[in-house]
Amino acid sequence: MKLYAKTIPHTLPDWATTVTKSADLFEVEINDEHPNFQSLIEELETEIEPGTIGVKAKDLCSRLGIEMSNPHLHHLIEQAQTLISLIATHSDYKQLLNEGYQPDLNIADAQTALTYLQWELDRNREPSV
Repeated sequence: MKLYAKTIPHTLPDWATTVTKSADLFEVEINDEHPNFQSLIEELETEIEPGTIGVKAKDLCSRLGIEMSNPHLHHLIEQAQTLISLIATHSDYKQLLNEGYQPDLNIADAQTALTYLQWELDRNREPSV
């Protein structure tokens, strides 16, 4: 399991490891099979809604001293567009295409979907007249 956080404590439990870190985001890998993590999950379990037992992310992060990252959707769309562009130009992807890879949906479809999402966000942001 992975968590993406804005801040993390100086020391993490032995079942959590910082995988990557950038200026504004930490990627934390959680060994969810570790007994100490399982104990914490059992301790934090609560009824989220009638008949549904689980752990709220905010409770887990609070216990770990982690501030979750919640970037704006516009920022996530920009990141996704960048990643899709990198995939489209990647040599392994090009090789798959040359070998006959023909998905039902392709890279251009993904880019179009993100563009439509961006337009919808922009349209909803405009003040009503």
